[in-house]
Amino acid sequence: MDDRLILMGVIGRPHGVRGAVHVTTYSPDPEGLAELPLRDERGRRVGLAWTGAGIARVTIGEGDEAAAIADRDAAAKLTNLRLYVRRADLPPPEDEDEFYFADLIGLHAVGPDGAALGTIRAVHDFGAGASIELSDGSLLPFTRAVVPEIDLPGGRAVVVRPVEVEMRE
Repeated sequence: MDDRLILMGVIGRPHGVRGAVHVTTYSPDPEGLAELPLRDERGRRVGLAWTGAGIARVTIGEGDEAAAIADRDAAAKLTNLRLYVRRADLPPPEDEDEFYFADLIGLHAVGPDGAALGTIRAVHDFGAGASIELSDGSLLPFTRAVVPEIDLPGGRAVVVRPVEVEMRE
């Protein structure tokens, strides 16, 4: 089972006086976040119940130990609480051309000729399109032109360096 934790969202500032909070999600389906078994950094179960766009009521804990956040002071203590889900609890991508960024990290990057280029160390998305960071420090756009082939079962990604990218020596 894949126990890697994937960051799915962050609780922000309180909203109102009855314990609701703003939630920033990193999911293409923010509403679906409430259906996932979310956990915080300490492993506590975190439940969300959406009350509006980006606004949720929160419960912390499971079963008899679950406690609803009921006032603004308690909600304020949750500010910046990160919400994670185990990779194994995420549904498989619906399309063969869709990937979870977490699945790309650690893949061996090879050139079109099969030459080793390193490994994918990170995937970044700063809003203008995703990019991959290789173990040599290269930052490349995550596009079909640069990464034309991904073989998850084989643990590799073919990477075609753009001509304008200079290699560090």
